[in-house]
Amino acid sequence: MPPTLAGCREPLPGTAAGIAARRGTTLRAVFEPLVSLPETFTPSDGRWFYIKNRSVLLRDDGILPSGVDQVHEGVPHLMGVDDGSPIWAVDVSDDSDAPDSHRYIDLYSLYGSVSEEDFALAGRAVQIVTWDQDHRFCGRCGSDTNTSPLERVRKCGCGTMAYPRLSPAVIMLVERDDEMLLAHGRQFRRPFYSALAGFVEPGESLEQCVAREVKEEVGLDVDNVTYFASQPWPFPNSLMLGFKATYAGGDIVLQEEEIVDAGWFGPDNLPQIPTGGMSIAGWLIESFLNGHRTAPPSTDGGLITPTGADDAPAPKKSSIWDRTSS
Repeated sequence: MPPTLAGCREPLPGTAAGIAARRGTTLRAVFEPLVSLPETFTPSDGRWFYIKNRSVLLRDDGILPSGVDQVHEGVPHLMGVDDGSPIWAVDVSDDSDAPDSHRYIDLYSLYGSVSEEDFALAGRAVQIVTWDQDHRFCGRCGSDTNTSPLERVRKCGCGTMAYPRLSPAVIMLVERDDEMLLAHGRQFRRPFYSALAGFVEPGESLEQCVAREVKEEVGLDVDNVTYFASQPWPFPNSLMLGFKATYAGGDIVLQEEEIVDAGWFGPDNLPQIPTGGMSIAGWLIESFLNGHRTAPPSTDGGLITPTGADDAPAPKKSSIWDRTSS
């Protein structure tokens, strides 16, 4: 869940901070990014995340392995120290098999099957290993690059430096009276609706990106863009920045290359949607529902399933199959 700063005043119900406070989550500075192991530790200390082709080693019983007894041949990367314990990522060669009673699982499949803390560390490990693989040669002159003992960077003799890549993206929930705008994107792996999202372009502010993405994807104008919360999202290297916005005008016109369907939904006519759990989309939607619903909906694996679906009023929406607005 989104964190709150310890010692702040009581957060407002329905806000990101309020959701976090209700679940007992606080912002603890327990992870310290490092590239060199402090003298107080030995290389055998800590936890190890084994990465092969952007997949993570998992025991057959669904638990992430710990200790050094499962180490493969590979390139170790110190990620940092988490709550007093070193955390390592190991770049495993593509032709290395998983140990007995273990398997490699991609991050999409890992999501939701382990704790939020373990998923965050696994996502960090995948991003660090991928960055190291992608920048072993200079993108400007083609020469070999070298790591630094002082910071996480690969340097070339020509002066080019490659740091781990972060791709900022905004995710926004647009509200209109007692309704929120939800959409089903073509890239979704499951049949649910969620908030709109998009990557930040060079030279634009986050607020400008929110307005542009909403206009591009569904043809609507927004105002009152306000920051909500953020979340690292390792698919492949995004930093999700959440916002709320208010509908300011226009009719829904879909960007059909990106959006299959979109519409206005209230607490009484919900489609299948994420809520709470481990995604910022769910936090945004839960925040809206906390301020508008009269009864808690049923849930299924982090998704809200519609209550009273058989007799719920039809949502006001536009889709490529049944376009009702232009």
